[in-house]
Amino acid sequence: LIRTILKKPYRISFDEDFERVIRNCADVRDSTWINDEIISLYTALHAQGHAHSVEAWDGRVLAGGVYGISIGGAFFGESMFSVRTDASKIALVYLVARLWRRGYRLFDTQYVNEHLRQFGVLEIPRAEYRRILKNTSI
Repeated sequence: LIRTILKKPYRISFDEDFERVIRNCADVRDSTWINDEIISLYTALHAQGHAHSVEAWDGRVLAGGVYGISIGGAFFGESMFSVRTDASKIALVYLVARLWRRGYRLFDTQYVNEHLRQFGVLEIPRAEYRRILKNTSI
């Protein structure tokens, strides 16, 4: 993936088109929990500065993205999508880099799968999660 990132196949932006990211996360799946009410609520959270997105652009095409909620030093990833090769993975790498530079202590991916393990995601015990969450103010 690093070779692909170094080629800069996509223009990366932050919070440029939050609503399109969340709608695409819903649209690329056969069934999803992301309905119009969720989109409305998360868009309101975005307007308040609590929800954020990372977009990967192939020209004018939104090729991929990821969105989630930021509270203190914790980011809660909600969903991601891709319509071009590696676009969501690259958006995720940029998100993690930004969170790290800004001193975030926790990135909650909600679950662990092989796709996320390749990025270093690991499951931690509930007590440790709560301890980290308690100490995430920036």
